[in-house]
Amino acid sequence: MMRRFLSQRRQKKTPSLIAQRLQQRNDPALALSTSLQQNMETFKTVLGSPHDLLIRSFFIGNTNHSCAVIAIDGLANCDMLDTQVLRHIQLMISTASKMIPTEPDEIVQMLYEEVLSVVEISRATDLTKTLESILSGDTALFVDGSAEVIIIDSKGWKTRSIEEPVSEGLVRGPRDGFTESIRDNTVHIRRRIKDPNLRFEGSIVGRRSRTDVIIAYIENIVDPEMLNEVRRRISTIDVDEVEESGFIEQWIEDDFLSPFPQIHNTERPDKVSGALFQGRIAILVDGTPMVLILPVTIGLLLHSPEDYYERWIVGSLARLLRYLAAFLAVYSPAFYIALVTFHPGLIPSDLAFSIAATRDGVPFPAFVEAIMMVTTMELLQEAGLRLPKPIGQTVGIVGGLVIGDAAVSAGIVSPVMVIVVALTAIASFAIPSYHLAIAFRMIRFFAMFMAAIFGIYGVVLSFIAIMIHLSNLTSIGYPYLAPLAPQMPRDWKDMILRAPVTFLKTRPDALHTKDENRMSTGGS
Repeated sequence: MMRRFLSQRRQKKTPSLIAQRLQQRNDPALALSTSLQQNMETFKTVLGSPHDLLIRSFFIGNTNHSCAVIAIDGLANCDMLDTQVLRHIQLMISTASKMIPTEPDEIVQMLYEEVLSVVEISRATDLTKTLESILSGDTALFVDGSAEVIIIDSKGWKTRSIEEPVSEGLVRGPRDGFTESIRDNTVHIRRRIKDPNLRFEGSIVGRRSRTDVIIAYIENIVDPEMLNEVRRRISTIDVDEVEESGFIEQWIEDDFLSPFPQIHNTERPDKVSGALFQGRIAILVDGTPMVLILPVTIGLLLHSPEDYYERWIVGSLARLLRYLAAFLAVYSPAFYIALVTFHPGLIPSDLAFSIAATRDGVPFPAFVEAIMMVTTMELLQEAGLRLPKPIGQTVGIVGGLVIGDAAVSAGIVSPVMVIVVALTAIASFAIPSYHLAIAFRMIRFFAMFMAAIFGIYGVVLSFIAIMIHLSNLTSIGYPYLAPLAPQMPRDWKDMILRAPVTFLKTRPDALHTKDENRMSTGGS
């Protein structure tokens, strides 16, 4: 009796002990039990018996072999389970012409090879893999007496429909955007790249979130060293959760102290496919529409896919305007401070007298005046982003007009300062990459401080300091200022100006691609 009592005590403790080891992830290869009841108790204990846990027990045909399926309601497609799994099993076995096996392992073999008609199906023998599959939306089919489980792909959660990218406006080009479903996002890319060399390498990142991460590339184009470096950096990520691709970006970037983004993110499939054709790598993260592109250069961040959709003259003009906008977004307030404070003699006489007249009665120096207005502009931009879209647009436009007019009327700032800040804001909006625009906004304050201390010399010194930083910056080991530093003259035809498409025969030299040629015939 004592032996039976101890045996019962040991059996009752087993699920909780296994659950504890699973939660600690000390033993990733815990084997399944042959007891169906013990397996059910283990999963209930590990998952905490949640209200959305689905467990359906049934018998196979007229036999006494009990089976059960486990799934998560909402993650798994219950209609698919009903029609293609449960009903199909009973129908196929009841009409089976041959004898149903009596051994549990043989029943699992029969279900796997002859009965289940689901396309994606696999088998597992350890608890960890089974648990991860269930939490990913799959269904686990157990047979009493067998330590092997059948994993059925039954993912069926609701996803957002395909919409136009919100964060990237466009005039010409495809209107579809990535969604939060990583499988839908791979479909977007495959629709555009029907090349058998397109590769999707999957991995799991996050000790607790177990987030699906996919590395996308074209095998006979991408540089193998770059690919191995990306794999290595992703494999070193050791964190509990990965909720967005920004987690991956911050883990694998080269210089976390730099304000400049070293990895580009986008929700436009055409931009990702274009980057893959160039020989770059894309990283897709489940649960976010933002896909990472690497390596990048500052030129890539200032380019747009529309540059290639329009004729070369239109695309080149658009690029020139963006480079000019980038310069104005950083240095407009700094030049105003330097000229008004230190070098009024450099301003034409009529304009200098006009500026002096507008500043008459302003109680603050030009630097304080600029800091107040630029900070106010930043606050309005941030408020416009965080508020609902219709209200945010109203706050940005009306708020800027009202505050600017009130500040001039009160004599706090000069009208010229309002014009300079408005020009700076418009220039910031012309930059295609939001994260590059944020970097320019931060550098703007540095340039203003240098201008307030050293005048025009401070502006020049700040420009030199930024260029030195950019020349030393890399993206996954590749130069950030390419093809300027280091110099790669062959790529200059697709830098500030875009040459006609017949001249764009080769891929960027900086990427060291296997296949350098993009076309075999065409113009000169």
